[in-house]
Amino acid sequence: MTGLFKSIAAAAGFAAMVATPVLASAADLPSNVRLVIGSKSTGGDTYQNSAIVAEALAKKLDINVKVDAVGAGEAFKALQRDSRGTTIMIFHDQSYLANLYGVRGYDDIFENYVVGPTVAINPGNAYLVAKNSPMQSMEDVFAAAAAGQRVRVAIQAGGVSEIGFSAMKNAAKVMHPGSEANIVPVNTGSQADKNQLMFDGQADVINGSVQANEQFTQLANDDQKAMRFIWLTAREETIEQANPEGMGDTTRDELLAFTTPNVSVTFDGSKDFTFDKEFFFLFNKDMDAEQIATIDNALKEIYAEGEIQKTQKASFFIPNYKPQAEAAAYLKAKRDQYRQVIDAIATN
Repeated sequence: MTGLFKSIAAAAGFAAMVATPVLASAADLPSNVRLVIGSKSTGGDTYQNSAIVAEALAKKLDINVKVDAVGAGEAFKALQRDSRGTTIMIFHDQSYLANLYGVRGYDDIFENYVVGPTVAINPGNAYLVAKNSPMQSMEDVFAAAAAGQRVRVAIQAGGVSEIGFSAMKNAAKVMHPGSEANIVPVNTGSQADKNQLMFDGQADVINGSVQANEQFTQLANDDQKAMRFIWLTAREETIEQANPEGMGDTTRDELLAFTTPNVSVTFDGSKDFTFDKEFFFLFNKDMDAEQIATIDNALKEIYAEGEIQKTQKASFFIPNYKPQAEAAAYLKAKRDQYRQVIDAIATN
């Protein structure tokens, strides 16, 4: 996967080099901008990351930028209705993964919107087991499935939560054909719901995050809520950019123990699957190109100044600004790569 990301970056970088620079000017934008996000939570990573970016953008352009946590469906509807630049959007990879999974309400973002600049990575996408589980690693999970044991994985269907599950099934299929049938989803909703399934013994593995679940990994082994990480999907080089103190009481080096190559979830028998959860802007397809360029160039200046990176890293986000042209090419190639994993499982 690492080679893929390098080739994507090289191609996208060339596109950015030939683009004509436009100086950021607040005159191109309305004085009040609504930034809708694909989440209804004001405590989750989408809101937290968007608030950091919105504050910096408002200060740079001397405008008001309000984050509105309306959820994916309403956010896309609001964006479709407004081409004036008064409504813009930040979301993450679920915006295209859900379309690949066939989730209703998710159109092809590359056809129906303008994909804007990337701003950050949440490197915390994780899979966990109970501390007292007989499965203590991904190797144990695959071995159990190969031995005919049913492994129940709690996920939220159709997005970032499910892509790691698809990767597990794909890896099982590559290593022990037929065993992928024993890795089964338990579809649910919020992180609290996934946690509760583990507490109640209704799931063997859950999708979670470093931010939301690290606290449970610090509990005593005999605590009903105690968990342990078994896999972080982020690339090793992504986690390496985090602050040394990591998150909570888990250091960066301790988190690296759960990434490839220390944990292997194979993609094709020769290279491992990795996945970085990336946040980026989306714009109405008919929004004025100069308005988009204003936002893009303002972000370029913000990231060049270096202060936003400190704020993002303090919240366990990895700064990841890519300008609009480069980001759109990069994310489209990323979408096409993960389509292969989903298609491989769909053939079962």
